[in-house]
Amino acid sequence: MKITVPATSANIGPGFDSVGVALSKYLTIEILEEREDWFVEHDLDYVPTDKYNLLIKTALTVKSDLQPHHVKMVSDIPLARGLGSSSSVIVAGIELANQLGKLELSQEEKLEIATKIEGHPDNVAPALFGNMVIASYVDKKINAVTVAFPETAFVAFIPDYQLRTSDSRNVLPNQLSHKKAVAASAIANVAVAALLTGDMVRAGQAIESDMFHEQYRQKLVKEFHTIKTISRENGAYATYLSGAGPTVMVLAPFDKVDQIIAKIKAENLEGEVCQLSVDTQGILVEE
Repeated sequence: MKITVPATSANIGPGFDSVGVALSKYLTIEILEEREDWFVEHDLDYVPTDKYNLLIKTALTVKSDLQPHHVKMVSDIPLARGLGSSSSVIVAGIELANQLGKLELSQEEKLEIATKIEGHPDNVAPALFGNMVIASYVDKKINAVTVAFPETAFVAFIPDYQLRTSDSRNVLPNQLSHKKAVAASAIANVAVAALLTGDMVRAGQAIESDMFHEQYRQKLVKEFHTIKTISRENGAYATYLSGAGPTVMVLAPFDKVDQIIAKIKAENLEGEVCQLSVDTQGILVEE
């Protein structure tokens, strides 16, 4: 059996902790033979191969008496880069428990479990459902709406260095004034409305006007200003920090992608530049 989970890009500017989109990098879990103890085969540095692996810890949180297996884990989602690497593992772990334990969990039940573990729905929801998901998690109640993302190219600059979510959160203010919170919320509302109606010019303006987190986090990603300048000069809709960073994401018309990628590569920044597409399927289980 094989479980495949897409990468995700969360926040998308002002959609802080609430908006995410599934993208075309993937975590694949292959369930192999039964064993006396769990064994997670992978080639990742500093990641456990036993029951302390996040995949297995998550599965055992869902059902504690699962039969141990040899599990092969392959991922092209880079760790701690703002592309939902831990969320993809959590979603895969829940599905692992669902399959081995024959739990027959609904997608909504999986989302509830994943959000409780992760703390926010913005990455786990699109990993489950695909497409773009706008979600809230208030008073332990989850609401999620899945919609198609407008026809837009995603260009990702993925730095060679990691940025832990905890470090990225530490630079955020503890509170906003009522006036600023209202303004920030209004910007977020316009961003979502514009995305829903396919108005990428207006969406881009709102995405780049975020007041919740980007202005505080941008200083942690030294390449951000350079990429944003290049993108603006070459016809992009918007540039934003993916999740907590450090991946910098550019939204652009498809006919601008090649020149944007070429210009970014010409800067010789330390990282990978790639074009991604929206994953519309979400988690996939193959017998």
